[in-house]
Amino acid sequence: MTELKIENHNPMELSMLNKHFKSNQKGFTLLETMSVLVIMGVIFSVAIKKFDLISDSASMTAIKAGVRELNSQESLGWIQMKLSDIGWLSDVDVYNAIEKNLGQEYSWSPGPAISGGTLHYKSQSVALVRNQSTRHAVGSWK
Repeated sequence: MTELKIENHNPMELSMLNKHFKSNQKGFTLLETMSVLVIMGVIFSVAIKKFDLISDSASMTAIKAGVRELNSQESLGWIQMKLSDIGWLSDVDVYNAIEKNLGQEYSWSPGPAISGGTLHYKSQSVALVRNQSTRHAVGSWK
């Protein structure tokens, strides 16, 4: 702390002035506090926008994972039917063998139907079309 130097003053007054200036040097001014709050507000607003973008991106990634799961189940069901004693009978049998419930956060509307449906995950959704399986090729969801 800097000492207050005033000439021709009583030592008692100088002592009181020094104590006053030393005690006033604690804390921040209103301008400094407001500046920090404004800067923090800008940072938080940018962070929230980034969080929303990341959340939407994560939802789309989850939908893509759901579609991959449907295609894996389609392939597995088709292969199991082809390898069974009965063999492949119809696309309806393959469709019925697929587990279409992908988890708690996923939902369908309408559907799912043998021709497709709209798959939802949280705030994102995608319309899917199901290509039918045949005796020679597995069906797929796109």
